[in-house]
Amino acid sequence: MKKLPTSSLFVFLASIAFSNTLHAQTYSFDFSAKPGAKSTTVKANAVYSAEAGYGFENGAQVTATSNGVSSTKPFLFSVAVPEGNYRVKLTLGDADEASETTVKAETRRLMLEKAQTKKGERIERSFVVNVRRPGIAGGGEVKLKPRETGEEQFTWDDKLTLEFNGPRPSLDAIDIERIDNLPTLYLLGDSTVTDQPGEPYASWGQMLPRFFSSDVSVANYAQSGESLASSKSARRLDKVLSLVKPYDYVFIQFGHNDMKAVDVATYKNNLKIYTAALAEKRAQVILVTQVQRRTFEGGTIINSHKGYPDAVREVAKEEGLPLIDLHAMSKVFYEALGPEKSLLAFKPGDGTHHNAYGAYELAKCIVEGVRQAKLPLAKSILADVGSFDPAKPDALESFSIPASPAMVSIKKPDGS
Repeated sequence: MKKLPTSSLFVFLASIAFSNTLHAQTYSFDFSAKPGAKSTTVKANAVYSAEAGYGFENGAQVTATSNGVSSTKPFLFSVAVPEGNYRVKLTLGDADEASETTVKAETRRLMLEKAQTKKGERIERSFVVNVRRPGIAGGGEVKLKPRETGEEQFTWDDKLTLEFNGPRPSLDAIDIERIDNLPTLYLLGDSTVTDQPGEPYASWGQMLPRFFSSDVSVANYAQSGESLASSKSARRLDKVLSLVKPYDYVFIQFGHNDMKAVDVATYKNNLKIYTAALAEKRAQVILVTQVQRRTFEGGTIINSHKGYPDAVREVAKEEGLPLIDLHAMSKVFYEALGPEKSLLAFKPGDGTHHNAYGAYELAKCIVEGVRQAKLPLAKSILADVGSFDPAKPDALESFSIPASPAMVSIKKPDGS
């Protein structure tokens, strides 16, 4: 055998490594054992294990159908993947019955809402899931809170987890492909933004992916109880800085917890520390004013955030940054519902943290803010998402997002 020159050998080995990397970051699963299928066949009793690298999470009750799996209860399916953004293509439907499937990812991020099929119909739907690890390039890691760790938490682990929910979710196939250089929308904030782990809590950040196409990824780094200072101390900002690219977006909404710890001037200075650090990375920063608490006096919401929302508005003006005034829009939203009906947008007994309905409507406010700010991101808003007026919210009576299974013990989020 002729010996390859050193340079040619390097190119040859590098090509093999690249090919293997591509293969390792594309995953295809077939749930019906189709003849000649090149995908990995998944049986209805395949429980996730680290050895296999895929499978249904414990508690799944799925039934094999003629073309896949189905259930009358929500079920979770996980795939071991490296950190990154992944475009997920689902083939949904059942040859024997009609189906309706809502899909959430990782920690209850709403990805796909009520995809319906008739008997015998197949449809394909795609979205992008962000998967992450605590480690930070260059050294160190994000300091996680106890609520973010454990076997039943799906955000900071070593896999991509999908929740299939609805009256009768039916799954035929899953194709997963790692997508680098995809515009990513990073979220930094508190409990009103984070991916809340358990029902009935929900936040606008975990509803946001549902409104965007597979041309963009939503990476939610917000966490309950965090202020600008504590989030920075936990190295959440460092993690985003280690990943963010010039074509990415960073939405920042803090204030609920800051106002209990620092004065307005310090808060404003802390916010400018964030914007300056992100400016060095040439990322597009969008400032978001704090979502209102449910603080009615008569039929009017009274500002409980004092001068902190104005501080955000001032920084946006001084730094020439886009602003989404969620403080103003949430006031209109709550007042449109009124003192009594607005209770149904919050977790019972809680005037700060929202349920699925409240979070969904606030996410629509954010999407409308993207449109009004004329951000390039607006081109990735899904075609079925119309303009939104918070004075005319969706009817409570017609709203429903199926509840996720109780995977974690439900505690009130940190912060107030």
